[in-house]
Amino acid sequence: MPYVNIKITDEGVTDAQKQQLIRGTTKLLVDTLNKNPETTFVIIEEVNLNNWGIGYHSVKERRK
Repeated sequence: MPYVNIKITDEGVTDAQKQQLIRGTTKLLVDTLNKNPETTFVIIEEVNLNNWGIGYHSVKERRK
């Protein structure tokens, strides 16, 4: 029962793109590890740019 957690910034990722991530990740686990897609969990978490830090600054600050 694989569990994959993908964290991305919340910058307008579409539902179609999320679906592609879910399908692609599941297919990778099926093809590589012979996992059952019916028991493979893929969770996508969107993180606000203020809550994602690199070094001493948030991504939002770094992009200013």
